[in-house]
Amino acid sequence: MSDLTHILEAIQQGDAKAADELLPLVYGELRKLAASKLARESSAQTLQATALVHEAWMRLAGDAKPKFDGKGHFFAAAAEAMRRILIDRARSKRAIRHGGDQRRTEWREGEVAADARAEDEMLAVHEALDRLAAQNRREAELVKLRYFVGMTLEEAADALGISARTADNDWAHARAWLFNEIKRSR
Repeated sequence: MSDLTHILEAIQQGDAKAADELLPLVYGELRKLAASKLARESSAQTLQATALVHEAWMRLAGDAKPKFDGKGHFFAAAAEAMRRILIDRARSKRAIRHGGDQRRTEWREGEVAADARAEDEMLAVHEALDRLAAQNRREAELVKLRYFVGMTLEEAADALGISARTADNDWAHARAWLFNEIKRSR
């Protein structure tokens, strides 16, 4: 059994020291995942990987005794926290773009449109993802890990405790479903 599994079990059993040992153990992996996700974001994205990990950790550990049922559950919770942070930021920027924080700024050709498309796509995926979760929770969790956290297919399969082949099939189905759902809702 891995150190992570031992620590998660200790947390479940109420060991207060175990929660303090969790962050140092998973920090590097979370930072790598956050950096991977943010590297695919718009160049106008100002959030740093370290800040994303820290904010996600604050949300995860906000409860005095966080409870995780294993590695997959922990990384799914981390993915959900990162997803919500990115969605909150995209919504905030959209509100600002629509006049919420008016001020004069220099406009550069193409920069604003590219940033807006990336945020609009992220919000569309987020909204459709809740509908997918109602039909197929595992596929929705896979999308969160791949799209919002930036895990590879193999990493996401491992985190969910499924085979790479199953993850590949789920990913293909989820992408097609999301594409059709987003296209239908526009």
